[in-house]
Amino acid sequence: MLISLKDAVVTAEIFKTASAPSLTEITGFSSLLKIEKGQHLFLDKEEVKSIYILIKGRASLYKLNSLGEKKVIFVYGEGNMLNEVMFQDLPASINCEMLEDSIVLVMPVSRLWHVMENDSGLTKAVLDSMALKIRRLYRQLKNTTNDLNGEKRLAAKLYKLSKDYGIKQEDGICIDLNLTITFLAEMLGSKRETVSRQAKKLVDMQLLIIQKNKFIIPDQQKLNEFFKKP
Repeated sequence: MLISLKDAVVTAEIFKTASAPSLTEITGFSSLLKIEKGQHLFLDKEEVKSIYILIKGRASLYKLNSLGEKKVIFVYGEGNMLNEVMFQDLPASINCEMLEDSIVLVMPVSRLWHVMENDSGLTKAVLDSMALKIRRLYRQLKNTTNDLNGEKRLAAKLYKLSKDYGIKQEDGICIDLNLTITFLAEMLGSKRETVSRQAKKLVDMQLLIIQKNKFIIPDQQKLNEFFKKP
């Protein structure tokens, strides 16, 4: 998992349109942090003075309800910024847990702000990153309404995961995550037992294959048609 600081900066999606002087300056004040699976990068309501970009690994952003139950909001892979909200100079509003051993690029918020003030391309990339997350939240809200029953909500989530993290193999598209029924329940804000029953129905309908912790979508188009069907 060794990677140089310079290569890490280039890996970050938001820096693709940054100018060469900006990249040089960012490399000068950034650092790399190794963090193990299961550890938290930051916690809800914590004072955070750095911006984090995931360079290697996977991370989960989640909230806890009044009963202490998890609701996973986002799962992120390499190249993604994890905490744009820290530009607002307020405490963190979500928890960030690592799903794999990971490497994170760490930058002081104030220093990155200074670079953005002089680089419109970088500023637009950060705004685009925020806009994409807002759009994803809109879609999540739509899928949590009564328009979709339990099986369709699960199907919609599995379809999105297969698009984002799918790997083609002989029997379909395998979701390349250490996925479990428990984690799916946390993503959907449902009980584990409920999601287990819903997953079994999708298996019975031949829309899903479960092999240990591997979730395979035999036909993405059929799964898409299922949850969009009135």
